[in-house]
Amino acid sequence: MKKEFLGLTLLAALAMPFAANAQNPIITAMPSLSIAPDARAGAMGDIGAATAPDLNSQHWNAAKYAFMESKGGLSLNYTPWLRNLVGDIDLAYFAGYYTISEMAGTLSASFTYFSLGEVKLTDPNGNWLADAAPNEWAIDLAYSRKLHEYVSMAVALRFMYSDMTNGVNASTMGGMEMYPGMTAAADVSLYYRQPIELGSGTSHFGLGLNISNLGGKISFDEKVTQHFIPADLRLGLSYEIPFDNYNSLTISADADKYLVPTRYNRFAVDASGNPLTGEALTNWYSELSSPRGWFMSFADAPGYYDEINKKQVSPAMEELQEIKYGVGAEYSYDKKFFARAGFSYENYYKGNRRYATVGAGFHLSIFMLDVSYTIAVNQGNPLDNTLRFTAGFDLAGIKDLVNNKK
Repeated sequence: MKKEFLGLTLLAALAMPFAANAQNPIITAMPSLSIAPDARAGAMGDIGAATAPDLNSQHWNAAKYAFMESKGGLSLNYTPWLRNLVGDIDLAYFAGYYTISEMAGTLSASFTYFSLGEVKLTDPNGNWLADAAPNEWAIDLAYSRKLHEYVSMAVALRFMYSDMTNGVNASTMGGMEMYPGMTAAADVSLYYRQPIELGSGTSHFGLGLNISNLGGKISFDEKVTQHFIPADLRLGLSYEIPFDNYNSLTISADADKYLVPTRYNRFAVDASGNPLTGEALTNWYSELSSPRGWFMSFADAPGYYDEINKKQVSPAMEELQEIKYGVGAEYSYDKKFFARAGFSYENYYKGNRRYATVGAGFHLSIFMLDVSYTIAVNQGNPLDNTLRFTAGFDLAGIKDLVNNKK
């Protein structure tokens, strides 16, 4: 599949896949880091900050690994992405963990690979320059440890690499000058999980906080223009309700917000207080430091006029519109069979990505298999019909099985 590609248009399209109506949307480089990589979270409305610990906790809240019952595990995840638009964009995600001991803590790691398929590079006039296979990837390592019987904390370090032209510098052929971009970032996460004894069994209440991708900006033209990566603040809560020794239902919810300033920013003004435009705005936004952008993102929205409802939207209200919400439910039978459903909501003026999700899982002592399916609410949503697949392995269980056979 071939697609025309020019500058960072593709990055914007991936970040806001159908936001033609968006007012001042948040657009970042490396949007693939914001895609839910696993089928369990993908079936529950793309949430995971406070859900029960699993093999893919690295993406959602690495602190959850401190509560894993098994000593180690590995997961393989695959998502055919935006298949309603194109046929060759894929996301692969690998995650694993190993618990040294309860006192020494847990090490975990993950690798994300996002392929954009075959792309046709063109100049501003649409003339073919070269073919490329752009891709981006990230690798990270985290350490988690219990601080208390019910509380854990984790820190993750991540290196990310984005090659939008697959090593082809189009400037040598009359096109835009672009190079691979790379940067580093860190995550900080907290997790609270408390068992509560009920007459029907043991329930669990969970709270989660994950601040992810706190790092430097990334550039594709050797630092001339710098772009924010998807730094994010995610909060979640979860509650498991046991019906008896075999059946239980877990209800969970997440709220997350990019720690990225808007481009048309109410602080982007000249010495006379007039809004910056054109190249002056581009330069101002490019020169913003990452830490300043993180704090600015909570109060930088300028407000706008809502043409549909014929009313003025205040800056404070626009800030609230930038928060994305997800809610999900997971039914479990004997912790072996799972049925899941969820819903993800994004404001109409900030991207309008709204979709229902469903999925199922089958877990044995050493092997698990999950699948999820996305059902778009709004017509023409390219996320519609998205499938995710996850296979997981309990390394401790495999080791025990091998030892028993010996």
